[in-house]
Amino acid sequence: MARSLMLPRLDGTLAPYTVKNRSPYPQSAGPIQSRVAFAAVHVVPRALANNDPWVDVDLDWDATLAYRRYVWGLGLAAAEAMDTSQRGMGFSWDAAKELIRRSVAEAKTMPGAVVFSGAGTDHLEPGPRVTLADVDAAYEEQIAYIESIGGRVILMASRALAACARGPEDYAKVYGRILTQTREPVIIHWLGDMFDPALAGYWGSRDMDRATDTLLAIVKEHAARIDGVKISLLDQAREIAMRRQFPKGVRMYTGDDFDYPTTIRTDAASRYSDALLGIFDAIAPAASAALHALDAGDVAGFDRILGPTLPLSRHVFRAPTRFYKTGVVFLAWLNGHQPHFRMVGGMESARSVVHFAELFRLADEAGVLRDPDLATERMRRLLAVAGVE
Repeated sequence: MARSLMLPRLDGTLAPYTVKNRSPYPQSAGPIQSRVAFAAVHVVPRALANNDPWVDVDLDWDATLAYRRYVWGLGLAAAEAMDTSQRGMGFSWDAAKELIRRSVAEAKTMPGAVVFSGAGTDHLEPGPRVTLADVDAAYEEQIAYIESIGGRVILMASRALAACARGPEDYAKVYGRILTQTREPVIIHWLGDMFDPALAGYWGSRDMDRATDTLLAIVKEHAARIDGVKISLLDQAREIAMRRQFPKGVRMYTGDDFDYPTTIRTDAASRYSDALLGIFDAIAPAASAALHALDAGDVAGFDRILGPTLPLSRHVFRAPTRFYKTGVVFLAWLNGHQPHFRMVGGMESARSVVHFAELFRLADEAGVLRDPDLATERMRRLLAVAGVE
């Protein structure tokens, strides 16, 4: 059968597997009303570029921008040039500027398309001579660029700040100065050290309660300048506790790729999280369908759609979590959104063939393979390279 193949299992053995499900979800949809939902989107390098992929970046602009149009066409917003696009893992600020410029321009051609872009300090190399003033200037440079082309800002965590800050007060100073300068309210991103080890101790403490208190103090002081906060800690209880303390009008954007359905769904106190998720890149049609069900008051339908995607997401984001981008791009390739499985910096090598085989199976179980024949053929090609005939 065209949909059958020998699939490696987690114990290293081979077993026959037949793809069972074709994605039932529409490939386009209208606006989402009940939540703000961002997919943090990946980039597609040019596979035949004559470059040094560990040193420089050469993107396939057609494929990269087509994927953003696809996400917008499902009613989702795009979070641009963040960690899913490999910022801090091979994708430089110089490359990000061109990506942001093109994405913002592309969004203007699609009614209702929303894009926010990551501003950080990744062009500033952390070191003993780096000062808080240097961090301020680096943030200001990136924010000024995004705002100059009509973009909106996601304030990303800074490795340079993590390296030079001496305590919570330094974070309060830097974020306070930056927030008073932005033209429009921004999204603050707290990226945990499971995503980036260089950010350990962010907000001035390795004690998570103290770090949380520091961020909450910043949010409360500058609430008018903050659209929301994206929490990427994979800690549902902390996220829920934090959002209960946010000032009115400040959104919580869940970054919890382990438990997103329950953080997005309304809780007993009628509070909920909006979404800014890397997994929404990989499961965009299912995410859109679930959120449209929520728009219609169909909570059971929301759970029925997103529930089966959780095992897939937990596998994609398993430790070392920072390599999750590999699974996101792999699913985009399986689903025909790009002609190859290549990544910036050769990052496609960051996970094992056994990992990909399990990801393939879980994607089938989740109902997110839109063309099972194509997905099976591409999985078969990957296995052949690994010596599985």
